[in-house]
Amino acid sequence: MVLALTVCGIVVALVVVGLFVFGLRRRLIQRSGGTFDCSLRWDVPEKPDTGGKGWAYGVARYNGDRVEWYRVFSYAPRPRRILERSQIEVAGRRVPEGEEELALLSDAVILVCLHRGTRLELAMSEDALTGFLAWLEAAPPGQRVNVA
Repeated sequence: MVLALTVCGIVVALVVVGLFVFGLRRRLIQRSGGTFDCSLRWDVPEKPDTGGKGWAYGVARYNGDRVEWYRVFSYAPRPRRILERSQIEVAGRRVPEGEEELALLSDAVILVCLHRGTRLELAMSEDALTGFLAWLEAAPPGQRVNVA
């Protein structure tokens, strides 16, 4: 009985510590400001699958001339993807279709982009999209920026 209570206590303590570290990581990412909720689908084919597969929910953070994208459900301290402003080419935008509506946030708009030859899709709110496109257009003089 004592052993079972000890094991249960340790499991509860580990869950509490895990949730604390998870929340602390999110707080540290957002500490420097300039963050927005952003789902990402990497290496998308020309005719994307609208079945909702491949989307990963995350938080993106502006950091100088790049956007750092972190998975929400991760303990990793480093960004999963880094998108350089000079390498992002916007190919278009669309609304979620089919099962994508269930996989993404309710007010999401999908931005189709090319980054170093890799096709990707970013899903974000309309407000975040406006900020993202403004950030792209605010590139320093001499940088090639293509915003659709």
